[in-house]
Amino acid sequence: MDERIAIIGLGYVGLPLAVALGRRFDVLGFDIDGARVAALRRGEDRTGAVSAGALAEAVRLTVSDRPGALAGRSLFIVTVPTPVDRESRPDLAALRAACATVGRALSRGAVVVFESTVYPGVTEDICGPALEAASGLRAGTDFFLGYSPERINPGDDQHAVERLVKVVAGQTPEVVARLSAVYGAINGGRVFVARDIRTAEAAKVIENAQRDINVAFINEIAMILGRLGLSAYDVLETARTKWNFLPFQPGLVGGHCIGVDPYYLAHCALEAGHDPEIVLAGRRINDAMGGYIADAIARALAARTKAGPRADVLVLGLTFKENIRDLRNSRVVDLVRGLARHGHRVSVHDPLADPAEAAALYDIRPLTALPDRRFGALVGAVAHDQYRAFTPADVTRLLTDDGLLADVKGIWRGLELPAAIGRWQL
Repeated sequence: MDERIAIIGLGYVGLPLAVALGRRFDVLGFDIDGARVAALRRGEDRTGAVSAGALAEAVRLTVSDRPGALAGRSLFIVTVPTPVDRESRPDLAALRAACATVGRALSRGAVVVFESTVYPGVTEDICGPALEAASGLRAGTDFFLGYSPERINPGDDQHAVERLVKVVAGQTPEVVARLSAVYGAINGGRVFVARDIRTAEAAKVIENAQRDINVAFINEIAMILGRLGLSAYDVLETARTKWNFLPFQPGLVGGHCIGVDPYYLAHCALEAGHDPEIVLAGRRINDAMGGYIADAIARALAARTKAGPRADVLVLGLTFKENIRDLRNSRVVDLVRGLARHGHRVSVHDPLADPAEAAALYDIRPLTALPDRRFGALVGAVAHDQYRAFTPADVTRLLTDDGLLADVKGIWRGLELPAAIGRWQL
């Protein structure tokens, strides 16, 4: 069967998938953001996830913001965000809206597969009825459901969608076969068939929760080692010489996946009557890390007589991880706000972050060029390549003679600096 595919949502997940599939299938990429669609038609991806050349190679891909364009598609892949609300509860509003849009375009025999992170049961118990209500059709009889968890790691070319094992699950063996054929066509057939949809949903939600808990352990270790006057990076470097030591590092845990997915797991655990102690403990530790680092840097500044209680501080990096433009759920914001609460005057630099987007999300407008002045403290918050390449001259140009270099990511441990410059690191 020559599937006519629609991708719902053209963000960090949907667009790379649409481009990969658009080299082989008739694909319609749909997004409600008209400006986003217009930019993609010009060959521009503001997220930086896909190059203009890759967009041009997807010769069978068209994009639209018109719901009517979805009519007649045989396979719908939903990749909309599934965030949490202010109380850290799952927010399925975008998912429900996508179901309403897709439902109005459904025809008999179509398959709707979800890639968005959800907790077990959402596809069949929430999305299925929502699609039925919008279409007047019946799930499992007139149309069919599937689930294939996304595993894209933004900024990581080694784990692009074409190189990943794709998990698929569906309501019937025929649905599984269709999904296996579509995804297998772009990743060399590396497809794993999960037992059922709920199993695939559960696998996705624990993948990032596991990583979150491992990082939380290392973050707590960093706090303990800090009280002992030891560097977490020095200790971890030593511990990693053991063959089975896991190479996690301390730091700020943000982004749309690791900082969010554990709350989906916790939600369904509580609904099932289980108190998810470890899952939520990991979230508490990681959510508090920005404040902890801000407090530690403030103490280090206070100990330096000339720096004083109100220093000019330059924070380097605002995106949620290195070498990408993604600002979603960046925990650097906690660090910036924590330093400001201590009375410091904080500037932020990030060569990749969109200043307008940062202002809208966090009321922070990062500098895109390094300032031509000196600061009482320089804080390396995100390990962009530009910062990793800093020389001693780059650091001293930005710091006062007795300034503090706060190395959150441990990227400047080998730099030889004047003795008067203070150092702090996890």
